[in-house]
Amino acid sequence: MTKFLKGQEQPIYSTRAHVFQIDPNTKKNWMPTSKHAVTVSYFYDSTRNVYRIISLDGSKAIINSTITPNMTFTKTSHKFGQWADSRANTVYGLGFSSEHHLAKFAEKFAEYKEAARMAKEKSLEKMELASSPSQESPADIHSPLTPPVTADLCRINGTGDDVTLSDVSPNSMLQSDLSPTTPTLAHSPATNKHWEAELAALKSNNAKLTAALLESTANVKQWKQQLAAYQDEAERLHKRVSELESQSSQTNVIKSQKTELNQTIEELECTLKAKEEEMVRLKEEVENAKQLQTQKDELTKKLEDTDLRNKELEEQLADLEQRLESSQVDQESLRKNLKTLLEILDGKIFELTELRDNLAKLIEDS
Repeated sequence: MTKFLKGQEQPIYSTRAHVFQIDPNTKKNWMPTSKHAVTVSYFYDSTRNVYRIISLDGSKAIINSTITPNMTFTKTSHKFGQWADSRANTVYGLGFSSEHHLAKFAEKFAEYKEAARMAKEKSLEKMELASSPSQESPADIHSPLTPPVTADLCRINGTGDDVTLSDVSPNSMLQSDLSPTTPTLAHSPATNKHWEAELAALKSNNAKLTAALLESTANVKQWKQQLAAYQDEAERLHKRVSELESQSSQTNVIKSQKTELNQTIEELECTLKAKEEEMVRLKEEVENAKQLQTQKDELTKKLEDTDLRNKELEEQLADLEQRLESSQVDQESLRKNLKTLLEILDGKIFELTELRDNLAKLIEDS
């Protein structure tokens, strides 16, 4: 942190947000520069009278942006805002947790931007005062485009009037210094040497002033080129802001369309899920139907086998009935035969009994 906060720079407002930067290749997509919300702070450097936005992710500075009067903070949604930094050649974006935090950050941005504008105006006023001619102190004249004019330059013209380098040429200075001394040069050798020394000093001063004038002219050209470059950059940024604003309006339309598409997709996903569930249910029913068909086939086959078995049993039963009838007839015939035999046997037994009785009587009688 100390590497970025030198001198009297102190934090004056802090908040937390997700930090993004515009993709340098596409200039359209946002690239996150922090994995999570980080602290974003406004800092004020009282020494240079400068406001900066600084954010660190660990030891890495992901935002180091100096606020200038030309900057504009734009709210692109309820929780997102952005601004362009021409010095860093990028566009920063911040995503806040609530609309209140975004509004507070934007309010501070506008406040410090106005303070930066006023500080710049005061600085320009001081430079204009320093560069304007002064009747009281010619030796302290300064200009942002030329080096300060000293009292030696005033003595070159032989007067105490105010001058600037743009009003003095090397030839005019040399002639103005030589003209009052020409009549005196012929009076004495001592005066001659004195004026020759003065002439050499004037030539030396003249060479120095010429070099300073050329350097100032070069600086003016360089500053004009820089000013033109800054104007081109400002125009480019204005165009870019217009493009971003149009893209922002298009983004809102796209977001609404995206929301509708998301809702349609969700509805279709629900319908698809219901269809998939119904398909699974139908597959289960088909499997159950197949199993029932298999069971039906098995039962049909068993039924056919049972019918055949029943037929065989019926035939066997009929055969047994016939046998039973035949057996009953045979038994009736046998019973009759046995009865006949029994009757015969009874007769024979009776006869034998009589025979026994007769024999017993014979034995008794004998």
